[in-house]
Amino acid sequence: MMQAQTQIQRNTITLKGSAQIVSEFFQYAVNNILYQRGVYPPESFETKKQYGLALWLTTENALSKYLNTVLAQMKVWLEQGVLRQMVLVITEADTKEVLERWTFDIETNKAVLAGGPLPDKPEKEITSEIQAIMRQITASVTFLPLLESRCTIDILVYTNPMDSVPEEWEDSDPRNIANAEIVSLRGFNTKVHGIKTMVAYKQTDEVL
Repeated sequence: MMQAQTQIQRNTITLKGSAQIVSEFFQYAVNNILYQRGVYPPESFETKKQYGLALWLTTENALSKYLNTVLAQMKVWLEQGVLRQMVLVITEADTKEVLERWTFDIETNKAVLAGGPLPDKPEKEITSEIQAIMRQITASVTFLPLLESRCTIDILVYTNPMDSVPEEWEDSDPRNIANAEIVSLRGFNTKVHGIKTMVAYKQTDEVL
């Protein structure tokens, strides 16, 4: 009886629990995009097993601090149900031209926000869905153009209207790519937060 009770609790997804799952996913997704796309040197990453896969996390202090600050605030907004979209922008360092936009759309279960019953979903199912996205990120090098120049990154965050925003956050233009190629990737759903993923990238000038 006790074992069955524990299993039920594990499958029940709370708002805070879902926010933790999603923010952890963002941490690994962003790190692995930066590694796979060669934005930072491979020696500045270390492997860590997560979701049953060997994934990459940065060991570069400045980048790690930046990502941790952004993700901590995003987790708060996930718990509040106000986070709508996160965009990782990869920019050519010298020309400031946007080369790639990795977009993660977030939809929050309004019934849960309103205090309704908590949904159930096995952790194994959520992990399997996240695995599929991570594998697609790894495979993205097969269709995305090679990033041959030095690049920088920015993270853009879109929320529902709020009374106040932390001082360290500033307004930004959307950093869109004109005539971009767009590839939709897999998503995942905790039943509290649903995530849809896509990448837009600048077309090469080569003619086949």
